[in-house]
Amino acid sequence: MSRLDSVIRRLKAQRSCIDAAVAIVGRRAGVVLELGLGNGRTYDHLREHMPDQEIFVFDRQSAAHPHSTPDVSHMILGDLKQTLLAAQARFHKTVVLVHSDVGTGNDAENAMLAEFVGLALEPMLAPGAVVVSDQAFVIPGTNPIELPPDVPLGRYFMLRLGG
Repeated sequence: MSRLDSVIRRLKAQRSCIDAAVAIVGRRAGVVLELGLGNGRTYDHLREHMPDQEIFVFDRQSAAHPHSTPDVSHMILGDLKQTLLAAQARFHKTVVLVHSDVGTGNDAENAMLAEFVGLALEPMLAPGAVVVSDQAFVIPGTNPIELPPDVPLGRYFMLRLGG
């Protein structure tokens, strides 16, 4: 598969999984976390589909288009391993949806990062929270959600706490 076809497949999977998660979460009270702003496309998509939710974004640095960048009070910059741990008390059991796109392209690094992020997210998740990710997280108390029919197995992952 060409790199172009691969990125198109990834973007379609992201959109389908985010849309499915938004439908599951509905208008539940709570916050949304976006792990990895990149150029801001998925943040912008979440913002459009969840206009009443507070969306907090975590990334090493902000390099997104200005129209796809959260305000400073919703942008948490720094190393994910530090910023997620520091955010646990602030977001304790209040997060209803997480979208994470933090893969590095290195399988060994991805496995270590996925293990860390899964454990770091667990105390922040509200009952019934949905996690959508490019990595296979193991989060205590979560169960896999069936992927949308257009998403190939292993391309994206969805979990729900207690469901």
